[in-house]
Amino acid sequence: MIGFYDYTVLLTYASLISAVLGILICMDGQGHPFIGVFFLMISGLCDAFDGKVARTKKNRTLQERRYGVQIDSLADLVAFGVLPACIGNSMLRVLPSMPEVNRVHVSRMTGWPFVSIFYTIMVIYVLAALVRLAFFNVEEEIRNEKNEGLRKYYTGLPVTSASLIFPILLSFQYITPVDITPLYFVTLLIVSCLFVMPIPVRKPGTRAILIMILIGTIDFIAMLWLYLQRR
Repeated sequence: MIGFYDYTVLLTYASLISAVLGILICMDGQGHPFIGVFFLMISGLCDAFDGKVARTKKNRTLQERRYGVQIDSLADLVAFGVLPACIGNSMLRVLPSMPEVNRVHVSRMTGWPFVSIFYTIMVIYVLAALVRLAFFNVEEEIRNEKNEGLRKYYTGLPVTSASLIFPILLSFQYITPVDITPLYFVTLLIVSCLFVMPIPVRKPGTRAILIMILIGTIDFIAMLWLYLQRR
């Protein structure tokens, strides 16, 4: 078979599998956006360590390294590009009929003006994630040719930040009486812009990654507890 299947790519594959499951759940007729968020966080956890795990293999060939970069970006597009858009679509379709989430709806938001705007934002978000990842791949190839070592800064907001931003945002739906669906789409649009803006973003070190994982874990547990309490 073509491709590689050793331990250096297993977390990337796991991230993709989690993302696909989240997309399928969100797009199901009775899809639940908050369950989709759980899978988004799992993908984020896998992504936090896949690079570090891959670098533990010192004798990786050039083909293995380039393969790892490519599948990481492809998996990220699905997990942090497509899945957040699907979560937004699920919120439009399902959130108004979810009895376990108490809120006062700003609007049913089912008319074509709202739907057109929200769907446009979802398309922009996925496109921005694609552009951000493609640009990152080009930068990585140039850096590897120059043997510049590990990078210290990213250009633009990394798409993996979606695994922390959107779960924290959706957790507020359990504690606020206001429908946050419009805010979710505004956030999608803002994050889309940050993906493609030429701003330097410092690459997080191990300590920063552990702090983000801790925040994500707390949010995951809190959302799971609130979800089970309201069922």
